[in-house]
Amino acid sequence: MLAPKRVKWRKVAKGKMRGTALRGGSLFFGEFGLQATECGRITARQLEASRVAMTRSVKRGGQIWVRIFPNKPVTKKAAETRMGSGKGNVEEWVAVIKPGRIIFEMAGIPQVEAFKALQLANNKLPIHCKPISRASEALAKKNAERAREAKVAAKPATSAKA
Repeated sequence: MLAPKRVKWRKVAKGKMRGTALRGGSLFFGEFGLQATECGRITARQLEASRVAMTRSVKRGGQIWVRIFPNKPVTKKAAETRMGSGKGNVEEWVAVIKPGRIIFEMAGIPQVEAFKALQLANNKLPIHCKPISRASEALAKKNAERAREAKVAAKPATSAKA
């Protein structure tokens, strides 16, 4: 399973999962990808389970890239422990996911097989994701640009006061 070799701080605060992904939101390596549509945390075990499901689905054909890494420790106190006495021990490592983040990428196989494999991987994850391709990504960018232009055109021009 994935875990960092060394960390600066052994235990970290929970943090917030607001907003959309600032980076990692477009396909970089492959032709197809799995994009998160909601925020959440993915553990190293869930990530490995979905990767194995994807790999077995395509019978080890093509290439697969894992675009996220579980770099945040999650602590848990022992069962039947009284309140207080500090923070618990590190139990697992998670990756914090925001909407728009690409989780997996694939290349070297047909789109139908890739989307089927990505859907199997999505079934193993605790958050909703959608399979995307380079073509669908380009179309989405084009539509977003059109919407932005329409918004700018509809906005009335403000005149400067003299």
